[in-house]
Amino acid sequence: MKLQELLKQLHPLVPFKGENNPEITSIENDNRKVQIGSLFICIKGYTVDGHDYAKSAVDHGAVAILAEHPISVKVPVIIVKDTTRAMAVLADAYYGQPTKRLQLIGITGTNGKTTTSHLIEKIFSDAGKKTGLIGTMYTKIGDKIIETKNTTPESLTLQKTFNQMVEEDVDTAVMEVSSHALDLGRVHGCDFDIAVFTNLTQDHLDYHETMDEYKRAKSLLFAQLGNTFDPHKPKFAILNTDDPASVMYQKSTSAHVVTYGIDNDADIRATNIQMTAAGTTFDLEIQENHFSMRIQFIGKFSVYNVLASISAAFVSGIPINEIIQSIEGIAGIAGRFELVNAGQDFTVIVDYAHTPDSLENVLKTIQHFAKKRVFVLVGCGGDRDRTKRPLMAQIACQYSTDPIFTSDNPRSEDPLEILREMEAGVNGEKYLVIPDRKVAIVKTIEQASSGDVILIAGKGHETYQIIGNQIHDFDDRLVAREAIEGR
Repeated sequence: MKLQELLKQLHPLVPFKGENNPEITSIENDNRKVQIGSLFICIKGYTVDGHDYAKSAVDHGAVAILAEHPISVKVPVIIVKDTTRAMAVLADAYYGQPTKRLQLIGITGTNGKTTTSHLIEKIFSDAGKKTGLIGTMYTKIGDKIIETKNTTPESLTLQKTFNQMVEEDVDTAVMEVSSHALDLGRVHGCDFDIAVFTNLTQDHLDYHETMDEYKRAKSLLFAQLGNTFDPHKPKFAILNTDDPASVMYQKSTSAHVVTYGIDNDADIRATNIQMTAAGTTFDLEIQENHFSMRIQFIGKFSVYNVLASISAAFVSGIPINEIIQSIEGIAGIAGRFELVNAGQDFTVIVDYAHTPDSLENVLKTIQHFAKKRVFVLVGCGGDRDRTKRPLMAQIACQYSTDPIFTSDNPRSEDPLEILREMEAGVNGEKYLVIPDRKVAIVKTIEQASSGDVILIAGKGHETYQIIGNQIHDFDDRLVAREAIEGR
């Protein structure tokens, strides 16, 4: 695509002087990925300013620069007020608006995004659709797995990925949409067909500062479903009627609203929920029809995830009997209430629970089947919301017999200071502090007895631990298994 043709996608007040009109062979915002023919976009990040790398980009073959202020280089420089916003527009245009050529389902909420996205992806795959998945754990195109850094990648990476999905004949793409991504405009240009809301509880206040602002950020997904009604490509907002935030999100969208829930009336509802250590049964109510379901997940929060998934699949036209069959056949999601079984006579569970609400939900679920002691190993990430640290400690002490505070991903913070902030919330309570996460896991497993339950919370599927600026190999599941086998 020629440069001037691409720049037509920006609004008419963006000036471009000169006769140069090079062929653009790629769009990049990382100077290390620039090749001959690239348009290099200068993005101001938290620690790095892309403007500082413009000359290097030109040296590596960039034929044009998009920037927020003048730069002295020997190629055309296009000045815009906000390169991040412009990048979303240009990426969508360069890759031919790929999300208009597939069904796109977005899931937002504090907890449950990963599980819900995987459930939806499995239902559609079982229904014969070729699927794509973008989320916390990885990006998946068909059966191909691609590692990712952010829950929701930036706009340039997103559009490039969606284009790859289109080229590989993907029918339906499912993605987790974080509040950061919505607030930063990473999903600008994405043509969502279905937006799913799981729940809203405290998280990310280091970024959003207030719960009201956090809630507002998530409302953008529903507002961005558009304002028109197309019978050939209808839009749906799938809302959890048991969560008060759904009231705001229903007002934020002109799309068709479908509700799901347990405690309140809903279009799709679960009743008569029964839980055991092996799974959960409930009655599914939909369009005055009732179906008995038996899922291999445990907990009320798991039922919500299943209901959200059923709702998204049902409005997409997949028959309810196929949806039920697909969900009942799913054994679990990596790092989400995942059992570590090496022949021991006690239960070890690894879960991603890293918010007060998710930790409380998991511990309450464990109480349904725990017969003896309940151990919980929990920490809090560094450089993240500090206000939830004492809350996490309080919940661990309230819902377990043996709380152990340990390190999560301390990042640039002092691990001991993070633990002290957790301890500040539980003065007078009984707990242990073991800063080294591996030592904490091993010692807990060594003292466990028959019938006990151990919850290792916070990292779930993660296979690393970030200490300072170093990323170390660390997998709670592997460490736990080795400790069990070493007893």
